[in-house]
Amino acid sequence: MIDWDDLRHFIALADEGSLSAAARRLRIEHATVARRVAALEAAIGVKLVDRRSGRYTLTPDGEQVAEHARRMEAEAFAMERTVHARQDETFTEISVSAPPVIASHVIAPHLAKFMSSNPRLHLRLMGESRTVSLPRREADLAVRLSRPGEMSLVARKIGTITYRLYGSPEYLASRQEDRFGFIGFDESLEDAPHQVWLKKLAGPRPIVFRTNEMAIQHAAAVAHVGIAALPSFMGKVGNLQDADPEGRSIARDVWLTFHKDLRGNAAVSAVATFLAECLRAEKAEA
Repeated sequence: MIDWDDLRHFIALADEGSLSAAARRLRIEHATVARRVAALEAAIGVKLVDRRSGRYTLTPDGEQVAEHARRMEAEAFAMERTVHARQDETFTEISVSAPPVIASHVIAPHLAKFMSSNPRLHLRLMGESRTVSLPRREADLAVRLSRPGEMSLVARKIGTITYRLYGSPEYLASRQEDRFGFIGFDESLEDAPHQVWLKKLAGPRPIVFRTNEMAIQHAAAVAHVGIAALPSFMGKVGNLQDADPEGRSIARDVWLTFHKDLRGNAAVSAVATFLAECLRAEKAEA
């Protein structure tokens, strides 16, 4: 008999192409992925992957096994969603994935009110920069800054986030505007719309500090490192000031999405309403 857990680890490796990426997706140690894939190869008696220059490529047998395994995985998750959609919402845990700054600054401040109104509905909030897979049930709902294209997902716009240039009063007073240095994302988010906007406004002026996390950009701006493009709700924290005399800004739409199979679930609907209210509250306070 083939162990389903071995297959699940093999699918992650087949999709991601490396042990480390598969481990991040499954949230386990990479050694566990290697051990599970080796166990699967031993169980079926064929070699499934070749390792070349740190990457794993599927053998012809591996390609066939992966094709069948992905269909099995899709059906397993469909069954889970069907059962989940019919559970009594008063005893359901709903998981939400959101960008870290939205999770911490927009959603978390309203959790107490939500929990008091829904005492038996348990909410798990995950701050994640990556795009989680809702068909694989990595989360029940996701808040995203771009509209999802998957046909299996329900998506609706729940608000906008406005980004402006911010700096500390000390930094702004220490130099002329043409001597500003900027705080931006690293190459992992080089194409993010607010990063592109920041670079356009910076022009020939340098990006003096890069990071992959918005919260670190905020901390660097508070510490007088330079000028950062931050959401308006973060610009209010840490005594930052608008750094652009022209008051320019860029707005990004916020999308809420979940799988169509959960459309009729009362708990999912309650959480979706709560998330939309969080975005409306943020806009009202802006």
